[in-house]
Amino acid sequence: MRTYFIPLLLLTILCTCGPAQIAAQTSNSDEDRPLTYFLPELNYDPAITTPKEFLGWQVGDWHVSHDLQQAYMRLLASESDRMTLEEIGKTYEDRPLLNLIVTSPENSSRLEEMREMHEKWNMKNGGMKSGDLSKVPAVLYQGFSIHGNEPSGGNAALMVAYYLAAAPYSELAKLLDNNIILFDPCYNPDGFNRFASWVNSHKNKVMTSDGNDREYNEAYPRGRTNHYWFDLNRDWLPVQHPESRARIKQFHEWQPNVLTDHHEMGKDATFFFMPGEPTRIHPMTPKVNQELTAKIGEYHAEALDEIGSLYYSGEGYDDFYYGKGSTYPDINGCVGILFEQASSRGHLQETENGLMDFAFTVRNQVATALSTHKAFANLRDELLTYQREFNHNGVSTGGYVVDSDGDPGRARELMNLIERHDVNIKQQGAGTQVQYWVEETPFTTAVFEPILKFEDSLFYDVSTFVLPYAFNLPAKRATKIPGGNWTDYKANYPVPMPPVVADYAYLIPPDDYYSPKAIYYLLAAGVNVKVSDKAFAMNGKTFAPGTAMVPVANNQTVGPQELTNLILDITQMWNIDVAGVDTGSPEQGLMLGSRSAYQTLRKPEIALIIEGGANSLEVADTWHLLDQRFGMPVTKLPQDRVGRADLSRYNTIIMVDGNYSDLGSSGTKAIQEWMGSGNVLITLKNAGRWAAGNGLSNLKTRSRKDADAGDTARRPYSRASRDRGGKVLGGSIYEAEGDLTHPLMFGMKRTEIPMFKRGNTMFEMPKNLYASPLVYRANSLLSGYSPRGFEDQLTNSAAIVVSGSRGGRTISFADNPNFRAFWYGSNRLFMNAIMFGNTISRAAVE
Repeated sequence: MRTYFIPLLLLTILCTCGPAQIAAQTSNSDEDRPLTYFLPELNYDPAITTPKEFLGWQVGDWHVSHDLQQAYMRLLASESDRMTLEEIGKTYEDRPLLNLIVTSPENSSRLEEMREMHEKWNMKNGGMKSGDLSKVPAVLYQGFSIHGNEPSGGNAALMVAYYLAAAPYSELAKLLDNNIILFDPCYNPDGFNRFASWVNSHKNKVMTSDGNDREYNEAYPRGRTNHYWFDLNRDWLPVQHPESRARIKQFHEWQPNVLTDHHEMGKDATFFFMPGEPTRIHPMTPKVNQELTAKIGEYHAEALDEIGSLYYSGEGYDDFYYGKGSTYPDINGCVGILFEQASSRGHLQETENGLMDFAFTVRNQVATALSTHKAFANLRDELLTYQREFNHNGVSTGGYVVDSDGDPGRARELMNLIERHDVNIKQQGAGTQVQYWVEETPFTTAVFEPILKFEDSLFYDVSTFVLPYAFNLPAKRATKIPGGNWTDYKANYPVPMPPVVADYAYLIPPDDYYSPKAIYYLLAAGVNVKVSDKAFAMNGKTFAPGTAMVPVANNQTVGPQELTNLILDITQMWNIDVAGVDTGSPEQGLMLGSRSAYQTLRKPEIALIIEGGANSLEVADTWHLLDQRFGMPVTKLPQDRVGRADLSRYNTIIMVDGNYSDLGSSGTKAIQEWMGSGNVLITLKNAGRWAAGNGLSNLKTRSRKDADAGDTARRPYSRASRDRGGKVLGGSIYEAEGDLTHPLMFGMKRTEIPMFKRGNTMFEMPKNLYASPLVYRANSLLSGYSPRGFEDQLTNSAAIVVSGSRGGRTISFADNPNFRAFWYGSNRLFMNAIMFGNTISRAAVE
């Protein structure tokens, strides 16, 4: 106890001092922070290198960069016989994703045996009995700093890892003798390193606690996110990024009993640990899960009491969206624990609780990481029993039949996503006619079934996440697998299409999700590509509007053999069923040389407006989609450069949701003058208001009406915050009706298209009857929470409006069709806007 009171007293003194006094008492020296400021006073193994010995400074003096953090983890693994280092993947920036597997020295030589025993314990037919409980290893997954600018967790990881390596084994025997810790020191290396570089670069020798200092105000897009600016703590369910895919794979291989997730929150808060709001728990989460969470919380309270830190629990955060690190475990028989530490956002901050330095934030994270060890060791039998019962009770003969809807690319991506969550999948059929059988588990039930009833109207994140809607694929539940020739999904993927050679033309059908990628690939190679807006039939097959036609003889830049090789690439790399024809005369429809049916496509040259008030998370969705998924180069153009950039090099400009005041008059004028024949401006959500306000579209927005307007009944003061939050549309799914003859609908099979709506942006129907290819009709809510009266107000509003200016096209989406990189069903509409937007007839423009 004594070792804790000295630093606590020092912190109390610091918190009573003004900025001038604190500057005199705070420096880069760690003389006031010995090892025991962070850790219990024990006889640590002198053969294990301390963080200070390795870094040359004490944890908390600077923000550790990822390269130093991972080098220290490698060093500990080489020095300790309790640790095995495993590299589970790499980030976009090729930084290693590391796990330390920590257990007793005796267990380290039989890790696979222990993993298999743990796995069999959870299998209904695994051969393990309840009496085997004492033999079964429990597994703890400890992870830190999934948000790069929430660094106290990743810095605390150095101290916690040192403790596990160097503390006397007598202190760790109960924890490690028959258990395993998966220690993940940094969930998000790219963002973590970006933030460390920022705050270290701007730290003063005589530190300032003034929040206006540059140290505490990161440049756009800030360090929270990964390389593509995605919030990785929303990607546990979509698993669209390498960090998530590596982590989820490790999660399912080891099936942890507890997973911890160390975060930060606003500087004026204290320290939060789970459980969260009791009324904001997903209904699929068992009650016993929350009971165990509360039991574990008692250990955190005890640890924070001991060092005198303020804390709270049971409010503010929720356990609803299964795409977060603290909630994803809950639908997999594991207990997820969220920690939130008030953030210094740098090295020293003024807060309403006094001055707070970085080392103090690290200390609280260390304390609760160690209290997690204690709780885990003491509750291991309860945790193992709960997990076993969860898995055994989740076994079912039922499942979901998913139809590929004629789009093998989109269906394949959904199956890949589901398979990453360790779900068994079977398939039957071939080509564009494939069905999939997805086994029924608690997880698949949670992500396949719509939800419309809620105990609470407030959500920390989205209120629904139905995967078949996200991919716009038909799915239905069945009590058992239907008859048919079903085979394992893995055994049939990928299946490249057969090579094709044509004398006259190649036809690329619009059905496959990756058809735009194939078209761009050809355009980038200099190939002449045309698109048909009318259906036709050749060789007994009907080709839908949106079919791309590649003539053989009319391509002077590439010869017939080179064109054949390019087509072969398309069929082999993306499994697209390209047809070859030897005549320009179809059996039905207009001839392939018709100017009224076919328009020549131009290669998209894309600028994406960023910075200023442009929503960085929605910029991320677009950047990642184009760069990673469709292989299209995109220029990220800062708002303050638009006015002096040569915009003539672009034929497509994209503006996501946000504020564009930083364009200024010069940037606004530049875009107005750029708009002309062949050019396409694509706006999402409130960017459409900017376009309309500056003469680039004739869009009219529909104002949200407060359903409570005019109410005279008095309300309790205690309900004010909750009532206000209940009016927020945090994320729900509504059905829109599409015009399948419109170029933006190329490749779509059904008029019903689920759209993810977040926020209250609504567009009025345009006067031009052809300018709204996607419309919200009555009773459109498919899943999620809809504020009272909103669904009625949404009725007969336009989800997309096509306007024109100076011969160009402005295509405005009321929603973000690329939400979190996994809303495949609607981002096909976005890709159509890029590829075919300039072909939209003037007669169909508002």
